[in-house]
Amino acid sequence: LFGIVLGMGLFMGAQLFFSDRLALYSMGARKVSEQEYPDLHRKLTRLSQQADLPMPNVAVADSRVPNAFATGRSKSSATVCVTTGLLRTLDDEELEGVLAHELAHVKNRDVMVMTIASFLSTIAFLVVRWGWLFGGGGRERQGGGGVLVAIGVSFVVWVLSFVLIRALSRYREYAADRGGAAITGKPGALASALMTIDGRMDRVPDDDLRGQAEMNAFFVIPIRTGIIGKVFATHPSTEKRVERLRDLEKEIETR
Repeated sequence: LFGIVLGMGLFMGAQLFFSDRLALYSMGARKVSEQEYPDLHRKLTRLSQQADLPMPNVAVADSRVPNAFATGRSKSSATVCVTTGLLRTLDDEELEGVLAHELAHVKNRDVMVMTIASFLSTIAFLVVRWGWLFGGGGRERQGGGGVLVAIGVSFVVWVLSFVLIRALSRYREYAADRGGAAITGKPGALASALMTIDGRMDRVPDDDLRGQAEMNAFFVIPIRTGIIGKVFATHPSTEKRVERLRDLEKEIETR
């Protein structure tokens, strides 16, 4: 089992180090220059200064799905990616709200936090999946019963951590919403953007949605994946997020 743990440690380290490239590759996204997307660069430059962050890399994915995500292991290596569908869907204030939300993820180091949080879950899953190889059938080798106990405990740990990680992910989405609103000072703009994106999803072809559903944990709005997807969602419902942003907007107006 030590070999499995060591191997997974190396794997998780590689995943953290190369997460930005993997995420961009899976979306078919590419980093773009200021000459190609001057307005997008201009918005991110100003918002990064307001958030006291280094200017992130800027990437664009050619996709009809209106969405955005941030990735990168640190503030200095972060990348903010938007889809062409998002650029066509949102107005300027809504787009700035979404970009600020992604910068809040960068500021909170959410990619690193979620990678570390998923480490224990991944180890437990591997013990459940491959632990029987070390049991020798449970009778032919001494200690076979101990391995079965380890597999059982690992299964419980895996299920619990699976649920808790999704709860942590939902909490961090709320935190990024609030952080993004603090950067722009306009919670209503992000609330409007969330509703616009959520409503637009119904117009996107199912093939496009299914092809990008694996990126749900990164997206500002996840792609709907049925009843099971709702139970184990990585994001709170759009309605709850909008409600909190509207409450925050009222707080700001009464100050």
